[in-house]
Amino acid sequence: MKNRLEELRKQRGIKQEELASTLEVSRQTIGSLENGRYNPSIQLAFKIARYFGMAIEEIFIYEEDSE
Repeated sequence: MKNRLEELRKQRGIKQEELASTLEVSRQTIGSLENGRYNPSIQLAFKIARYFGMAIEEIFIYEEDSE
């Protein structure tokens, strides 16, 4: 699953540490999300969407496997 987290965070001038603190996760979690190494829980996805005032689908892009 791809996401626009880094793009949105940088557009708003927010540091990883600030976003992590607001969402009550570690900075490493934010980095892993941005790099696509980690997919968020549904609760975290909702918190991120609410924080940015967007729908989950506007931030997280689900791509089905071609198989």
